[in-house]
Amino acid sequence: MSEELEQQILASHAAGELSEALTRALEGYGDEVLGFLLVRLRGDSASAADVFSILSEDLWRGLGGFRGESSFRTWMYVLARNAAHRYMRASAAERRRRASLSEIPEPAQRVRTETLALLRTGFKERLASLRAELDPEDEQLLVLRLNRGLDWKSVAAILVGETDVEGVEVVRAAARYRQRYRALKVRLKSKLQEVEAREVEPNSLAET
Repeated sequence: MSEELEQQILASHAAGELSEALTRALEGYGDEVLGFLLVRLRGDSASAADVFSILSEDLWRGLGGFRGESSFRTWMYVLARNAAHRYMRASAAERRRRASLSEIPEPAQRVRTETLALLRTGFKERLASLRAELDPEDEQLLVLRLNRGLDWKSVAAILVGETDVEGVEVVRAAARYRQRYRALKVRLKSKLQEVEAREVEPNSLAET
């Protein structure tokens, strides 16, 4: 499904139908990218919505310059990561100005509203339980690799904020993140075993 969507976006882009390409991208990838922003912003749905608004403007302004150095999906994630980075470094006044809805295409407003309504319920509760256990970048790593199924170069490109998946920095980062992911799985497995042991022990005592 993702491959078919990619081809549709790229075909619209190649034909110069940028509005159509943007609409397909936002409707096809908007919900998962907004979910990633919620993770990156530690469950702050208001900030995630603001950054998604900024991302939508960035997409529209940069669409003509998309060079295909990565999949469009990865490119959209990189722009989301970079928009979040700028947002977190900005002052409150700058955030309000940058998140203005005046220049956001209608599809982006629709995806932003509908997706946030779906993700808000239950998501923040799940995220709160992870917050105390996971480093923020580890959490993003899990989302991109485990939940989104992205390849390692795409994961690295998103986390370092580079659009060229074949660039030296991205290739090197991909190897580091792959090792980090393996270590993270070991730690999570150990945590799970600890939780299971704590749950079993009271039952055993009660039976005794």
